[in-house]
Amino acid sequence: MTTTFDKFFTFLFYRKGLAIFLLLAPLLIWLGVVYLGSLFTLLIQSFFSIDSFSGVIKREFTLESYYDLFRQSTNWDIIIRTTTMAFTVTVVSAIIAFPIAYYMAMYAGPKLKPILYLGVMLPLWSSYLVKVYSWKLIMAKEGILTWCLNELGLLHVLDAILSLPVIGGTSLSFSYIGMFLVFVYIWLPYMILPIQASLERIPKSLLEASSDLGGGPSQTFWKVILPLAFPGVVAGSIFTFSLTLGDYIIPTIIGNSSYFIGMAVYTHQGTAGNIPLAAAFSVIPIIIMMVYLMIAKRLGAFDAL
Repeated sequence: MTTTFDKFFTFLFYRKGLAIFLLLAPLLIWLGVVYLGSLFTLLIQSFFSIDSFSGVIKREFTLESYYDLFRQSTNWDIIIRTTTMAFTVTVVSAIIAFPIAYYMAMYAGPKLKPILYLGVMLPLWSSYLVKVYSWKLIMAKEGILTWCLNELGLLHVLDAILSLPVIGGTSLSFSYIGMFLVFVYIWLPYMILPIQASLERIPKSLLEASSDLGGGPSQTFWKVILPLAFPGVVAGSIFTFSLTLGDYIIPTIIGNSSYFIGMAVYTHQGTAGNIPLAAAFSVIPIIIMMVYLMIAKRLGAFDAL
């Protein structure tokens, strides 16, 4: 006996487009209402202004918040500081991640590869805050890192590094260097995995063809492997760059009192209560990432995701 459900599923079976739409509808509603809706609301609020006397938000279309944002040199310093940190973390993460991903894809055997995967992904299973606070304790002036360097007679090296202008500080946990180290540690798996996946997709026949044509290992790497794996590097950089660009927890816990974009947004929205300026500040990383994603798309990064 044919039931209503049978008729319904038979109806969907012959209408593939409708079936796919119904399956994707909850996700599309979530993205459209919750995600895109919140971004649209954020954009609208950035065109409001706040009354300097009463602190009341004036819901009138104006560019006053953007004017306040760009006219102050301190805000430019925050944008440049955040973008520079994100770019540096991305470059160094790629340099560290590529040899690891290369070994995993090209040399690791079937028994070793799962262990390496586990080693890369294991840090992702622990709490984000636990990892950050652990690094703060490790890099503190009385932490284990300082103790180890003192026992090895290398404490003067750390002191020389911390004495560097701008990036130094009283200790690693209160310096840009320490913040940079934590950023690299936290986001490194997001760089390793896309590069490894990109290297896995390189046909072995191309490497054999390069060898047959007289190409040595170095020529094969620079002429064949690296160009084909570069989209994976760009794909990984999307994660590391965007996550560093918007993070406010690490700069709050690690480093000095210098603001980053995430910290500025949190302060203007919470402590200062200037929601229009916080919204205008939030638009900056969105614009930066839109430009970055356009460049990444032209470099074929989305094919490596």
